[in-house]
Amino acid sequence: MIRLALIFFALMTTAAVAQDRKPSHCLAVAQAAPGIEYLQQASFRDPVPDDMVRVQYIAHASFLIQADGGTSAVTDFTGFVGNVDFTPDVVTMNHAHETHWTAFPDPAIPHVLEGWGETHGAGVEHYLDLGDMVVRNVSTDIRSPYGAGVEEKGNSIFVFETAGLCIGHLGHLHHVPTDEQFAALGRVDVLLVPVDGGYTMALDDMIDVVRRLKSSIVIPMHWFGDFTLERFLTGMEAEFAVVRTGESALSVSLDRLPARPTVMVLRPRYLVDAGD
Repeated sequence: MIRLALIFFALMTTAAVAQDRKPSHCLAVAQAAPGIEYLQQASFRDPVPDDMVRVQYIAHASFLIQADGGTSAVTDFTGFVGNVDFTPDVVTMNHAHETHWTAFPDPAIPHVLEGWGETHGAGVEHYLDLGDMVVRNVSTDIRSPYGAGVEEKGNSIFVFETAGLCIGHLGHLHHVPTDEQFAALGRVDVLLVPVDGGYTMALDDMIDVVRRLKSSIVIPMHWFGDFTLERFLTGMEAEFAVVRTGESALSVSLDRLPARPTVMVLRPRYLVDAGD
């Protein structure tokens, strides 16, 4: 698979965090200069280079996020990531639909983070510090199944802080976040955004969310065929560069973000070992 990285110079804050994790700048606004592109082979089994994070699109709303210290997380975990012997350190789940969670996660997974509370509408608060990665959440509401009302705090936007970057996964977002929720998210450098245009949110509303978050890299997910994906790209191309990588993964660091906000189109692929 190919790693696509773009070089730029960035300013970052020096907030206090664990000594073995590069400080995150989630609440700072990055400044960028024009960069260049290059390509390089990579595998999910390969070590992640220092001060970088690897993001691989697995399927639907599931991504593998790997830190340079070796910690791995899978988003919207369904119980299957491919025919490989691999146990992530963290999985996150949302329960709007069965394609975003499993009731039977492998007990060997050290940290299983559900995006909803123990009782209806209670919500949940996560803050998991694993040294080279912090995982936290911001609760949002979801429509109940079949349109029967609203479950307050039934979805979580999960944020992964690693290598100085903030990676946000919007989950099965059903409404424009409130000002308080946007503030809790802070700066999101890499945004994983559902672009189905109906099962989550109307496409225009979702694009407005993306614009407000001002992420350097936007990765579409939760799309049903290329027609759905292209509708989102058409709505974004006036303000964002669009890069169709043709691959399932990219590696990026704080000093390898695009000067212009960019939609990076990854193609979903289940995890495979080299040679498979």
